[in-house]
Amino acid sequence: MATTLKPIGHEDRLTIVDHLDELRTRLVVCVATLVIAFGFCFWQNAALIDVLDEPLKDSTPTAQEQRESGGRLNQVAIAQLQVQKSFTAIGRSLALLARSESFPAADQRQLAAAAEQVVQAARALPNTIPERRPITTGVGEPFTVTLTIAAYFALLFSLPILLYQAYAFVLPAFSPHERKVALPTMLMVPLLFLGGVAFGYFLVLPPAISFLQNFNDESFDVLLQARDYYRFSVLGMLSTGLIFQLPVGLLAANAVGIVSARQLRASWRFAIVAIAITAAVLPGVDPVTTVILMVPLLVLYGLSILLLTLADRRRGDREEI
Repeated sequence: MATTLKPIGHEDRLTIVDHLDELRTRLVVCVATLVIAFGFCFWQNAALIDVLDEPLKDSTPTAQEQRESGGRLNQVAIAQLQVQKSFTAIGRSLALLARSESFPAADQRQLAAAAEQVVQAARALPNTIPERRPITTGVGEPFTVTLTIAAYFALLFSLPILLYQAYAFVLPAFSPHERKVALPTMLMVPLLFLGGVAFGYFLVLPPAISFLQNFNDESFDVLLQARDYYRFSVLGMLSTGLIFQLPVGLLAANAVGIVSARQLRASWRFAIVAIAITAAVLPGVDPVTTVILMVPLLVLYGLSILLLTLADRRRGDREEI
């Protein structure tokens, strides 16, 4: 029985039972990896939720910024400003009383100390709108949302091992020359995926959420449901991770003779239209997200042309030999 976790050689001959046994072993490894990753993510769910909540901070302007820009303050911010003004006025009144000669010196010192405490308390009051946090509306929603977030991150953290197991299982079907092509391609998959996820988290989500949450907010009492927000965030990052696989997909299509570098160069106008449509239908239908997503897609399209040009040249050199 082939129970080893190492890739099997191309020249090895295995029975169907051996292949099934190897597949079972690798599936067990994948499931065990997912379970361990899920346990770790569920244990650290608070930290993961804080990571997903980080883009919301850019959509929460300070009360001072809204006041200077003429924006509408919500009721909590208005109450905070009123309390701050009241404390400041009380502190000033106590300071004036402390300087009055009608009070004994001991009382003046107490009034001066009280005035200083009130002024410090007024300064310590927050001058910002409370940060937006997603809300839950169902009895079990906090638990189910936490499970969903842990599952998403577990899949993300397990991706390198899952891809390696898939690569090791199909590797025996490749000839030595095909392995030289397949190995760099397989290494590109997790790197491009993680790069896409990072791009989505740091560059796409903050402006997209800020634009969508603050758009016409004077007309709405903006509440953000946890299930919808986390689905939007995770799908947004997964989408950018998947669209970053564009070079890998085009390389695979080139390997089977479907597309060439010459065809990509000749179809760049159609590619721009297709990229714009793809960016528009991804999560975050606002123009800000669409434009931000188009930039890396265009760069990846240019990189794909370069990679396919190199692949076509190597193929031509081998045919000449």
